Amino acid sequence: MSTNDIPARAPEPADPASPDVPVGHVDQDPRPDPQPKPAPYEIIGRIPVTELSPVIEGGRWAAKATVGEPFPVRATVFRDGHDAYGATAVLLRPDGSEHSRADMVEVLKGLDRYEGWLCPDEPGDWSFQVEGYSDPYRTWVHDARIKIEADIDAGLMVEEGALILERAATSDAARTVPPADAATLREIADAMRETNPTEALELATSETVTEVLERTPLRDFVSPSAAYPLVVHRELAMAGAWYEIFPRSHGAAFDEKLGRWTSGTFATAARGLDRVAEMGFSVIYLTPIHPIGMTNRKGRNNTLVAEPGDPGSPYGIGAAEGGHDALHPELGTFDEFDAFVARARELGLEVALDLALQCSPDHPWVSEHPEWFTKRADGTIAYAENPPKKYQDIYPLNFDHDPEGIYRAIRDVVQLWIDHGVTLFRVDNPHTKPLSFWQRLLAEFHERHPEVIFLAEAFTRPAMMRTLGAIGFHQSYTYFTWRHTKEELADYFTEVAKETPHLMRPAFWPTTHDILTPYMSEGGAAAFAIRAVLAATGSPTWGIYSGYEFVENVPRPGFEEQIDNEKYEFKPRDFSAPEAAGMTTLLTMLNDIRERHPALRQLHNITIHPTTDDSTLCFSKRLPAKFSADGTDDTVIVVVNLDPTQARESLIHLDLAALGISGEGSPLLDVHDEISGQDFVWGPVPFVRLDPRTQCAHIVKVRQR
Repeated sequence: MSTNDIPARAPEPADPASPDVPVGHVDQDPRPDPQPKPAPYEIIGRIPVTELSPVIEGGRWAAKATVGEPFPVRATVFRDGHDAYGATAVLLRPDGSEHSRADMVEVLKGLDRYEGWLCPDEPGDWSFQVEGYSDPYRTWVHDARIKIEADIDAGLMVEEGALILERAATSDAARTVPPADAATLREIADAMRETNPTEALELATSETVTEVLERTPLRDFVSPSAAYPLVVHRELAMAGAWYEIFPRSHGAAFDEKLGRWTSGTFATAARGLDRVAEMGFSVIYLTPIHPIGMTNRKGRNNTLVAEPGDPGSPYGIGAAEGGHDALHPELGTFDEFDAFVARARELGLEVALDLALQCSPDHPWVSEHPEWFTKRADGTIAYAENPPKKYQDIYPLNFDHDPEGIYRAIRDVVQLWIDHGVTLFRVDNPHTKPLSFWQRLLAEFHERHPEVIFLAEAFTRPAMMRTLGAIGFHQSYTYFTWRHTKEELADYFTEVAKETPHLMRPAFWPTTHDILTPYMSEGGAAAFAIRAVLAATGSPTWGIYSGYEFVENVPRPGFEEQIDNEKYEFKPRDFSAPEAAGMTTLLTMLNDIRERHPALRQLHNITIHPTTDDSTLCFSKRLPAKFSADGTDDTVIVVVNLDPTQARESLIHLDLAALGISGEGSPLLDVHDEISGQDFVWGPVPFVRLDPRTQCAHIVKVRQR
C-alpha cells in the first residue's frame, strides 16, 4: 500500500496564551463530554423512522466508516394504515451537503427493518440520515390489481393511475425528473386512457415505468430522521498488513572474543525493509525504541535478574539518556531514525511505533514527577502487576494524580514522533488507562492529524474493547488468536463484520511477541499456514510478528509465549535461510491476493457457507460492482482446512444469493484458485479436499457462467 494517501499538514501556530506548551498544542477542557441536556421535543415524522444504525449512544460518538468501503445503514420504518411506503439512506458530506443516497430494502420481513448501503469517498467528519416516505405509485399498483381484476371502479382506478404518472413526471424543488423520463411517463399516462383497464394496468406496471420510477421515485410525506455522526478515515485505518520487528535484533551480532552482543541499529534494520516491502506488507511496526532502565531489568525468559549484557525489555522505558521522547543510544540518532522512516516511505511502508505508557524506575519522570505514580504504605513506588505476573521493571502511571500534567507530557511525546514521520501507533494496554484520557487525546489528534492511526492492544473484556473503539481508537487487537474451531471462527467473523464494525475495526494476529497459543505450538508449520490464511482473508487488517517465517513455535514451559522471548534478548535471524522460504512465499502470496481483491480489504460483506465437515470452514466476501473501482463485481470464496494434522473432505452448500448469483437452473460457477493457479467448475454444492501438508486452503475468485 502506498503512503500517497497521507494528507499533507500545514504547520500549526503556537498558542501565545500558553507559553509552557510546545508549538502545535492547545489546552482543551479536560471534561471529555459536555453536561448532558434533555433531547428537544420533536413531533414524530408522518412516516416514522426509528432504531437507526450505525449509531453509538444516540449519536454521542461518531460511528466508523472508511474511504471507499461501503457500509450498511439500517432503520425501522413503518406507517399507519395500509398504504405502501419506503425508505432512503442519505450520506451527508462534512459541509452538510448531500453526497449520495441509496434505496433501502426490507431485510427482516414483517419487522419493518430496512437496509441501504452507502460509500464515502474522502476522510472527514460526515453524517447520515434516513428518510421515510409514502409511495403513492406502489399503493396504486396494489389497489389497482385487486379492483381491476374484480371490475370494481376499474375506469376510476385507471384515471387515478394516469394522474399519478403525470405527477411523477413533474419536477419540483426536491426532485428533478430527466426530460426523457418525464416524456415517457406522460406518454404512458395518455396511452392508459386510450385502452381497456387490463391493458392500462400492464402499461403502468411495465418495466419501462418501474425503471423510471426507480431512478426518480415519487415520494409523499418525506420524513427525515435526525442526522447522525460518521467519522470517515483513510483506507489504511481499515485495511493494512503489519509486520512487527524489534529493531535491535536486526543486525545484532555476538562477539565471541569479547563475549558480548552488539545491538542492531536503525541503519541495519533499514536494510531489511526491502524484504518486508517485497512481501507486500504496508506497515512496519517497531516495538519501543527508547532507553531501557537498569533497575530491576529483566533477564532472558523474564528472569528477575539480568546477566551482564542482557538488553532488558524495551517495555521498561526510561534511563539516564531519557524517556519516551528519547532514542536508545545503541539504536542510533534521530537523524538515523528519520532516515529509516524515509527509506520505509520510499518502499511504500508506513512506520508504526509502540506507545507503552509506563516507566522504568530510572525514567526521568520518576524523579521529576514522583506524584505521577502510586506509592505504597512503605513509601516505595508500586510496580506493575497482573497477578500472578509481576513486572518489577515497570512503574505504571497513576492518571488520577496530576492528570493535566500527565496529559500534556504524553501529548507532547505523541506529537514528537508524528513530527518524525510516525503515522501509526500500536498502543500497549490502553484498557489500563482512563477512557476519558484516551477520548481527549484521540479527539485532539483527530483534529490536528487526522491521518494518524491508533491501534488498541487491548485483549480484555468486550465492553472495554468496544468502548475504546467508540471513543476514537481506529483499530483493535481481537480474540481471533484464541478462536480455533469452525463454530468459533464462523461466529467471530460474523460478529466483527456485522455486529461491531461501527465501533471497532479488527486486526487479526496469529501470534505476537507475547502470545503463542497451544494450537500454534502443537500444530507446526501447517498451523502457521492455516492461521496466516485465516488472518489475511478474515480481516482487512492483519499482522505478522517477525520470525513467523521460521515457524517459531516452541513455548516457554508453563506459558503461552515463545521460549527465548525476544522481549528479553537479541534475536537475529537469517531470513535468507532455506527454512524461511516456504512461509515467506505464502505470506507474499496472501498479501498479493489481498491487493488484487478489494473484497478482502473490506469488512462488512461476509457470508459463512455451511460445510459437512467439522474442520472445514468456508466463507465468502463480496464487493458489488457499483462500489468497485473498475465497475466489476469482486467475489472471493475462502475454504480452509482447520485441522493441521490431516487432510479433510467436505461438501460446501453455497449461498448463491450472497455471491450475487441467480440460483435458477442449478448454475455452474467458474472459479480460479489464487493459491494453486488451478481453474475449477463448481456447482451449488461443490466437493473439496484439502491436505495441510500441501495446500491448507482454497482462495477462489468466482465467475458465473
